[in-house]
Amino acid sequence: MTQKIQTLIKLSTCALMAAAPTWALAHTGHDHSALTGLAEGFLHPLTGLDHLAAMLAVGVWSAIAVRPIWLAPLAFVLMLALGALLGFSGVHVPAVEPMIAASLLVMGLLLAWRRGMPWAAAAAVASVFAVFHGAAHGSEMAGTPTWSALAGMLMGSALLHGAGVLIGQRMAGRVWLQRSAGGALALMGSSLLVGLV
Repeated sequence: MTQKIQTLIKLSTCALMAAAPTWALAHTGHDHSALTGLAEGFLHPLTGLDHLAAMLAVGVWSAIAVRPIWLAPLAFVLMLALGALLGFSGVHVPAVEPMIAASLLVMGLLLAWRRGMPWAAAAAVASVFAVFHGAAHGSEMAGTPTWSALAGMLMGSALLHGAGVLIGQRMAGRVWLQRSAGGALALMGSSLLVGLV
């Protein structure tokens, strides 16, 4: 495991531990302080199966096929922030749900394919889908303190990417497992797309 990934995991774990005492306050009906905004933002990417699967998949895909390994997760987190800010500010981003479903389909196919691509293309794929995931999070969390919720959301997302990288590294050399995981993710994305039609 590289030093950068170990550092990312340590920072994410510290963020998790720091946010843990505030989770009980993250339910509706409590004051929306900066601390509860941070906790709500942190937990938000962990609560939806589609978001959770996509963010883990970015990490797994990065471990298997993207070099440098941190590129796609970094691009995803940066553009997730942009999308979330659009959602927080009430900007309507069209086709959010279909694009989230498409992100699962595409990430699943990329995982099953297991081939690298130029770094710019990998960053572009992660970035495009991240904007839609961010817009969904931001619009769902409108009314939460923006900057603290955004910080929490980015920490939670980075933690998921780091976990995905670890999972991907554990899958090294197990082609059948990589292809099975990719196929399952693509099937999940396809079923979500069909459900939206």
